Order: sequence, then structure tokens, then C-alpha cells
Amino acid sequence: MTYPDRDPRPVDRPTEALRPVGPPVHHEEVVERGDSRVRTVRAVCAVIDVICWVFAIVLAVHIFLVIAGANPANGFAQVIESWSAGVSLGLRNLFTPANDGLRTLLNDGLAAILWLVIGALLTNLITRIALPAGERRAWYRRTVR
Repeated sequence: MTYPDRDPRPVDRPTEALRPVGPPVHHEEVVERGDSRVRTVRAVCAVIDVICWVFAIVLAVHIFLVIAGANPANGFAQVIESWSAGVSLGLRNLFTPANDGLRTLLNDGLAAILWLVIGALLTNLITRIALPAGERRAWYRRTVR
């Protein structure tokens, strides 16, 4: 069997027979250092991201339940109400329109957006302080050889 992209001449070493002839080959590689500091910083940032997203999701579910008119005596609605009260960042009475759904949308919506911003700022600050410049964004690298 012959391969059109390989050199047909016989060679002494078997590894040279596998070397392709033609344009450069594009290789994709995942760059992952074994540095424990890098792994620790990435893990801390992932935990911060997850916590902030969970808080924002709880607030979004509370907004949905209030706008949809869920029964406030229901156990699930009570749990979400108490969790959202705990993570609302003190913004529960910032806006006071007469409509309960609009009030919840404005106050809890602002708190949810602030949780996402807080998470992004914290992870950015932690990576800038704790990681060297070359380790901040190079999780995937494409090279041409």
C-alpha cells in the first residue's frame, strides 16, 4: 500500500517513513501546567463563579415565582423567598412601585446582576494578583509547525 502524501523512497529508520511531505500541519494542544498555585487559583475562581451564579439563579427564580403569582404558602416558594431575602444585598426596598411583580423584578433583578458582576470582578482580581501574566488566559493554544 502506498500513501500519496509520504515519501516513497526506502529509509533506514522506520520513524522517517512516517514523516509527512507537504504543507505545515496545524496542531492543537491544551496547555496545562502542573503548577499547584495555578490549579488552586483556578479552583477558587470556579467556586466563586458557582456561588455567584447560584445566588443569581435563586433571585431569578424568586422573580419568576412572584410575577407568575405562585402561592406564597407553598414550601418551595417559602424556601426561595427566604434564600432570596438572604442574598438580595439589602436591595429589597430600593425601588417601591405599587405593583409587587415590578418591585420584585427591579430589586431582585438588580441584586442578581450585581452578583454576576461581583463574581466576575473577584475572579478577575484574584487571577491578576495570584497568577503570572503568562498563566492568566492561556488555557488553549493553537500552533503551526
